[in-house]
Parts: sequence; C-alpha cells; structure tokens
Amino acid sequence: MVVEGFVERGFDAVRDAFGRGQSGDEGGAQLCVYRQGRVVVDLWAGQDPVSGKGWDAESLVVLMSVSKGLTATCVHMLVERGQLDLEAPVREYWPEFASNGKADITVADVLSHRAGLSSFDPESGIGATDMTNWAACVGALETMAPLWEPGTALYYHSLTLGYLAGELIRRITGKTVGEFLAAEIAGPLDLSVWIGLPEQEEHRVVPQFTREKWAGPAEVEKLLVGLGIDVGARLVRATLATLATREDGIALLNTKEGHAAEVPSGNGIGNARSLARLFAATIGEVDGVRLLTQQSIDRARQPQTDGLRHPAPMDVLPVTHRFAHGYGLPQPTNPMLGAGSFGSVGTGGRITYAHPESGVAVAYTCTNMGADTIVGPDPRWLPWTEALHQALA
Repeated sequence: MVVEGFVERGFDAVRDAFGRGQSGDEGGAQLCVYRQGRVVVDLWAGQDPVSGKGWDAESLVVLMSVSKGLTATCVHMLVERGQLDLEAPVREYWPEFASNGKADITVADVLSHRAGLSSFDPESGIGATDMTNWAACVGALETMAPLWEPGTALYYHSLTLGYLAGELIRRITGKTVGEFLAAEIAGPLDLSVWIGLPEQEEHRVVPQFTREKWAGPAEVEKLLVGLGIDVGARLVRATLATLATREDGIALLNTKEGHAAEVPSGNGIGNARSLARLFAATIGEVDGVRLLTQQSIDRARQPQTDGLRHPAPMDVLPVTHRFAHGYGLPQPTNPMLGAGSFGSVGTGGRITYAHPESGVAVAYTCTNMGADTIVGPDPRWLPWTEALHQALA
C-alpha cells in the first residue's frame, strides 16, 4: 500500500499504521489530524476502482452521517450567538411544528435523538426519491405525531435529524443549512466541504461503493419477530420503512442530483483535510478563525442520552449510540480519543471528531463503504488510532 502525504516528526508511526489499515481495502482513504491548530498528519492512499477517477488529498467523498456533525456545528454557532436556546421548545422558532403532540419537544430533544421522530411515518409516503424534496420532508415532520413520548427514550434519527435541525437554522437565519455552512464556516476557513454541492465542484467527487451485503427489511423483520417484537407497532413499521429506503438512498447520494440537494443527515461532501480543519476550529483557533468558545463546546458535548433505553417495543435491543447535543460521544464501538471527545460517524467508515483536552481534531474519509460501525469500530481505524494515541502520549 503506497501512502502519500505528510506527517510531522513524532507521527511517523501513524503513517505506517494508516497504510496497514488500508492494506486490504480496494478503495481510497484520507486521514488528517490537527493538533493545537496546525496539521500534523495529512495522508491519503488507495485508488478508485469504480470510476477510474484520480484519488488524492483534495478528492471529495459523500460523508454520510458525518454530515450531522457539520449541521450540529451550525446549530451551536446560533446557540452561542443567543439566537437559539437548547432548552426551548422547537415551536418557538417553528410554530407549525407544534401540531399533533409535538408542542413540548425541545431543541435538545431533537439534537439528542429523543424527539420521537426517528423515522417518517410509513403513511407519509416519503421514500428515497423524496429525500431531495425539502418541503415534502419538512411538511411530513410538521404533521407527524411522535413515535414515543418525547424525551423519554433514545432512537437514532438517521434521516430526520437533518431536516429538523436544518429547518431550525432556516427559520432563525433565513439561510438553508448548506448556505449557512458555506457562509459562516467553509468560507472563513477555506474548506472544501458542502451540504449542497456546487456544480463546478462535481468533477472532484469520487463515488462510494460497497462489497458488503447489508440486511434488508425482510431480514430485519424476521430478526425482530424472533426477538418477540411486535412488527405491527408504529415505531417498528416506521423503522422498517426507513430501512427499505437505504439502498436506493445510498444510490441517490452517488448521483449529481443527490450531491446538489441538501440532505443534512447524510449528503455532506468534503475531504479529511476540511473536516479536521473544521473540527480543529471548534476547539481552538485555526489561522485566526475559531467557530465556538470553550463554554459552547462544553455545553455541546454534555451527554444527553446516558441511561436512556430504546422506546417500546424496541427496548429489548441494546443501545448502540451515545449522544450529546447533535454530536456523538465515545463508546466501546467508537472510543475516539477517550472522554471529552465529540464528533460524528458516517455509514461505511467515515469519522471525524475533536478532543479539546489534547487540542486534537481527526478526520478519516473513504470510498469503500466497509464495516458496520454500529456493532464495532471499523477495522481500518484501529491501527492508526492506536498509533495516534501513542504519538500523543
């Protein structure tokens, strides 16, 4: 495996470990690490076996749920400016949201996946092709009744969180989440990261692919029945409907139309250089730019779901996520750099996070959608994560 790029003295083992991690991967990957506001690791390796496009540090990939970390950062900038209160009801900013039992759902409930809106109602008719229709998705969430009592349980809002948080941003600023990201974050930091890719950047995107066979709705339904779960329950039907959109949704995100739309839960596009630089600017100054104060970061990374179970009838399943306000937190399947870390993981292996105590921000992107990072860490991360721990020590 040929690894290209740069490491600062003391981080040579990270280069070697990154190469080991990618040695069995037929796709391309990037790894970038900032420490105290400057680059100490900037590496890339591999190739694109699908389209034949070139692959280097400036290539772009779909970020999947790493996009949620971008959206959360936009939200926390508004909180810091006093334009948004985490404990306020969503209806204060978005009055139409209050219908059908949602009047008391708070911004914090939305950001921490406690809002009871983890999937669209199957009766809404929202499918994969509707993901690019902002008005349809937001309208469906406005009229929807929660799938459980908000605030009392946790279930991953895989698609819906982006529309919920993005509509809050739009209601407060008049800008879409992609417009806010471009103006307030990507522009000042000179980042190659977008939610809603400009057409002139399309040529830089390298498509994602997978050789994995993921369980479909029928297989998951059979598993749930075997666990004694009532698959006729509204939450289960909604969850299975979301699962049914996964294959077509991922295919959509590999298209020009999917790149150009704004799907803040999953269609962010960027590279490791930009992600690491962005997260470095949340915890410190990067070339004169800092996005959030220490007080804002401490508020943003406070655990919000520890001790919560899944809602019935899914409460027999183990909880596989920990969330703060919009960011993921360290857990056994994703230790990051330990306590204090916060970030976001995307389906197929993308990951970015920051650790304020060490002043470190990390980003890894890839084209091969590999291991299931819900049940365990991506094996490609393990070598370089261990090497990074040792280098920092």
